[in-house]
Order: sequence, then C-alpha cells, then structure tokens
Amino acid sequence: MTDRLKNKCAFVTGAGQGIGRAIALAFAEEGAQVIAASRTHEKMADLPQISPAITPVGLDVTDSQQIAKALEDAGPVDILVNCAGWVHDGTILDCSEEDWANSLDQNATSCFRAIRAALPAMIARGGGSIINVSSVASSVTGVARRAAYGASKAAVIGLTKAVARDVIRDGVRVNALCPGTTHSPSLESRISATDDPEATRKAFTDRQPMGRLGTVEEMAAAALYLASDESAFTTGTVMVVDGGQTL
Repeated sequence: MTDRLKNKCAFVTGAGQGIGRAIALAFAEEGAQVIAASRTHEKMADLPQISPAITPVGLDVTDSQQIAKALEDAGPVDILVNCAGWVHDGTILDCSEEDWANSLDQNATSCFRAIRAALPAMIARGGGSIINVSSVASSVTGVARRAAYGASKAAVIGLTKAVARDVIRDGVRVNALCPGTTHSPSLESRISATDDPEATRKAFTDRQPMGRLGTVEEMAAAALYLASDESAFTTGTVMVVDGGQTL
C-alpha cells in the first residue's frame, strides 16, 4: 500500500464482480474512499468487511435518476470509473434490436449518464479523473461474435475522447481502459453456457499470444494508474491491456 489515492473519493460502477470489484478493492487499498455500485447489491455484501473504506450502493446504470441521486449522495467525487456492462454474444444476424439497444444502453449510454452527473462538480472543484472501461473489442479491433458489444465499446472510446477534449482545460482527465480477454465471473458464465466449456476455455486462452488470460487484478492496476496523479499528463488516451491480443 502506497496511499496513491489518499484523500480521494472514487465512484465505481459494475463493482459487483470481475474488473469493477477488483478496481474498488485496489482503490481502497491505495487510500481512497470508494463507493462501489452495482445493480446486484448482494454481490457486494462482503466488501465493507474486506475494507471499511468501501461503501456498497445498489444502482441501475440504465436509470438516469438513480445515477444522479447516487452521485449526489456520494458527495464530491474525485474519480469516476464506469465499469458496468453487458456482453451480447453473437453476430449481427443473431442480434435483435432489443439486444442492440441493451448493448448501447448498458455499455455506452450508462457512461454518458454517469459522466453528465459527475462532471459539473469535478469542473467546479478544478479536477478529477474519469476512467471508462471499454474493450479491445471496439474500434481497436474486430472480435468475432461481438457486433453489438464491439459497437457499444467503440462508442465508449469516442465519448471518452470527446469529453477529454471538452474539459482539457478544466483539470479533468478522461481516459479509456481497454482490457483484452480477462478471466472473470462474466467470462466463466459465458464459457459455461457453451456446448463444450473446456474447448471454449481453451480457445479463449489459445488466442492470447501470452498463452494465458488477463486477470482482473491486472486491469485494476491499469485503472489505478489512470486514477492516480502518476498519470497527470494523460488524457484522452486508450490504454490497451490485452497481453498482445491485438498485435
């Protein structure tokens, strides 16, 4: 522990599991007071026991009023991490209009809502760091069976760059974190839903040049860098952490 985020308040969506949960834990370990938000509140029940610096809150990121109230209740937020998301598995021919709309709403519009709610106070206070968790399945590269997901995550990158440009003189930094294939509960549930989970797991691993999947802790470490003052000269960037997947 180095207290890199001492006296900072962080608001993390998607903190119920996977990368979002790892980010909440890493930020608390580095001295931040963390509001951990997830639609599934029970998944966060143990977080305050692991770290008293973490306060779980239930939050539906598709509800603008809930987001506005949650951020207002949080008080001054120094760091916003938009990590909530949903993966639609399938080509464009497998994707209904409802799936398409849900992908954009949960992955991209949720970031829009949270940024709109948090940004005015950050500007008024003269600083802040916003981290939008995108993916290499986006404008970075095309990934099979990720048409809706990739489009929504590309939108996250576009939003990140546009907002970063708008607030570049206001002391607020906005960056996108793009993980490659990462071992997480979400990935495990998708693997388990296939006809041959072991073959699917092997296929996910084999496509990684390093011969392994990323870990949620590795993604949290990248988010920690973007949240901290160590990255004070970094904004509008797309940080790819993918073990060489897109080389």
